[in-house]
Amino acid sequence: MDSVLRSAVAGDVEKVAELRAVVMRPDLERLGRYDEQRVRQRLRDTFSPQYSSIIEVGGSFAGSVTVRPVDDGLLLEHFYLAPPFQGRGLGSSLLRDLLERIDADGLPVRLNVLQGSAARRLYERHDFVVESEDAIDVFMVRLPRSTS
Repeated sequence: MDSVLRSAVAGDVEKVAELRAVVMRPDLERLGRYDEQRVRQRLRDTFSPQYSSIIEVGGSFAGSVTVRPVDDGLLLEHFYLAPPFQGRGLGSSLLRDLLERIDADGLPVRLNVLQGSAARRLYERHDFVVESEDAIDVFMVRLPRSTS
């Protein structure tokens, strides 16, 4: 599946907020944490166009990903694919390419995923390991790979 990453702009926030609500709803409901407004507002409050990319397939909006600098490396967040694009290898391909570029900079990458989320398996396949967890979130890290 051919995809394109383009730089996000501020106007993308509502598309990404809506996608977040759709893809996170089953896990948040399972955890008793789904709130129709809060799920969108949390994205609005943390969306950083300068660190975000929009995923397009065939010219259509297919998802988003953000890689934000933090004190001790990078934070991977807002990695969402619209349901029609899930389970087709697109997420793995995008994540692999992204991590190869990050490895060139020698930085660790952190993320969090909801307890019980199928996304955790994707991250584990790409060498993320659990750093800590609580009743809601699993916090994971991937140390940089040697690029030599």
